[in-house]
Amino acid sequence: MKKLLAMLSITLLILAGCGSGGNFEAQTNWKVEDFNYKNQRGEAVSLDDLKGTVWLASFIYTNCTTECPLMTFNMSDIQKELVDKGIEDYEIVSFTADPEYDTPEVLKEYISNYEVPDESKWNLLTGYSQEDIKKFAADNFKTAAIKNPNTNEVMHGISFFLVDQNGVVVKNYDGYQDVPKEEIVMDVEALIADGK
Repeated sequence: MKKLLAMLSITLLILAGCGSGGNFEAQTNWKVEDFNYKNQRGEAVSLDDLKGTVWLASFIYTNCTTECPLMTFNMSDIQKELVDKGIEDYEIVSFTADPEYDTPEVLKEYISNYEVPDESKWNLLTGYSQEDIKKFAADNFKTAAIKNPNTNEVMHGISFFLVDQNGVVVKNYDGYQDVPKEEIVMDVEALIADGK
């Protein structure tokens, strides 16, 4: 068991650290597969709903006491900068890594604890199984979302992902400590301009 946890920890560190910095084209090029989940308002959100819009994605869960609160704070800071610059054509999508606990109501309560400038642009998604999100995270974002069966903890990537208007992951960044907030805002703005 200790060997398995050590291997998973190493894998998580590798996945979380992959790809910060660089330009869009050379960085990544992962097409997100279709999904249809529920947000914190109980609304269905699919890949089709996001088509034509630039979005920032992350993986968090509400019982997390380490990375997730700071990641959510960092994302709200990024949104404040987007609002300050008058950038409006974007969405934020946070997939819960613990869907069994994180119902829409729990996610709504969670986000209310942060100073989010515009919650209408933020979709905290749930409504899938633990196995589904583990596979979805690995296949579409090359990151982890693995629940420890013996605890409430979920090992998950700490990256923020920039997704273009066609649902392609074009860049990822550290979402936890060395978050390049200004760079992310400039990249969102540039990607929106490129799509016009």
